[in-house]
Amino acid sequence: MPREITAYSNPLIKWARDLRDKRHRKQSRQFLAEGLRILTEARETGRLPTLLFYARPSAGHPLVRDLIEAVEASEGEAIETTPDILSKLSGKDNPQAVVGVFEELGVTLDELDRNASGIWLVAERLRDPGNLGTILRTGDAVGAGGLILIGECVDPFSVEAVRASMGALFTVPIVRTEWQPFLDWLRQGPGQLVGLSLDTDSDYRAARYAAPTFLLTGNEAQGMPPEYAKACDTLVKIPMLGKADSLNAAVATAVMAYEVLAQQRG
Repeated sequence: MPREITAYSNPLIKWARDLRDKRHRKQSRQFLAEGLRILTEARETGRLPTLLFYARPSAGHPLVRDLIEAVEASEGEAIETTPDILSKLSGKDNPQAVVGVFEELGVTLDELDRNASGIWLVAERLRDPGNLGTILRTGDAVGAGGLILIGECVDPFSVEAVRASMGALFTVPIVRTEWQPFLDWLRQGPGQLVGLSLDTDSDYRAARYAAPTFLLTGNEAQGMPPEYAKACDTLVKIPMLGKADSLNAAVATAVMAYEVLAQQRG
């Protein structure tokens, strides 16, 4: 039977609330995910929270009942609490029906099978959690093999990034590494490195993309360093016909990913 916690001063509530802080996530190697849709998609991929918080008004929902049963069957714990406490856990005034605590995900470069997909996404020093989450959603949509984060990127397990991913965090493998280890790994096998750049005249639709294609998106404000651009097999540019000089990083990644997908599907 789920236990009930209604006091915000409860140590477990305080501990879970602290997972909104990057330092606490790093120490515990756990993170928060909120929302019935995201947690249900996680369950469908075989990922279950170790702790599930839900409010009594939501307990009768069939998907909430399924989550409670699955968590308890996996030796996790389901905890009934109040909407106010759920709001404090998620940091939103309109709390979701459920909040879960998950073990941190992630794989290493050596665990990747580069031939598992024709498209891989690579982001360098990405700073905005909304962009990261949206890029994960794009990766899921195009069947990307994974998202490789280079350098000091925003934490993919922050509440904001998890929320923006809409569940894709659980379907797209994530690797966090540095530039040189990534480049060394990439050159050990097949893989075309394609950089999105403003410093080229090559139209993105004119280039040919051989599987596996690794799409490199640079920092939102600065783009990619010159040495990264030099290491790319191809630099391409999305034409800008208005006054803006570039697209949002996540939007540009999506445009590129679908062009690669279209070519590889023939």
